[in-house]
Amino acid sequence: MVFHFGRHGHHHHHHHGHQFGPRGRGGWGGGFPGGFDMAFAMGERGQGGRGRRMFGGDELRLILLKLIEEAPRHGYDLIREIEARSNGAYAPSPGVVYPTLTMLDDMDLIAEHKSEGAKKQFAITAAGTAHLAENAAEVEALFQRLADLGERHARTSGGPVRRAMHNLKTVLAASVFDEEVDPERLHAIAEILDEAARKIERL
Repeated sequence: MVFHFGRHGHHHHHHHGHQFGPRGRGGWGGGFPGGFDMAFAMGERGQGGRGRRMFGGDELRLILLKLIEEAPRHGYDLIREIEARSNGAYAPSPGVVYPTLTMLDDMDLIAEHKSEGAKKQFAITAAGTAHLAENAAEVEALFQRLADLGERHARTSGGPVRRAMHNLKTVLAASVFDEEVDPERLHAIAEILDEAARKIERL
């Protein structure tokens, strides 16, 4: 994937941010100032680049609670799960997730679940289940928002190009690695690919 930073100055600025999406694996934000959320906020044109947090505190609380209702989890699981549900578009930072878990615990909506291993795992309490039931419509809307973010991210993070590249590889494998490949045919294919490269350069 080629990132044009600078060379074609007229269009590089408006997809700033998307390139950083999937890079958040491992260390959050991969050294990007402000971490993963910041990288994503830059890609969020609607937010005018100012909103560092995709979801407010109450919203994140409900998302975490719902995920814990599905299965007891620890903080790291929750971050990964949110990242998966949003297709890599959003991964809340540990600095937001852990205090939110502490707050849910203080509110008796979740409780520490005895589990193997050093990590603290949380399970939902009866009060937590009741709280989710009272806020069912909002919870559903929040998960829809995560899914929408994921869909938008898939469209803007090179999805169509990846599909086309895969298609190209398949076609090339079929025509180039044939035993009796005709040199003329190879030259013709190379010419088409060179022409495509030139057209992309000129975009």
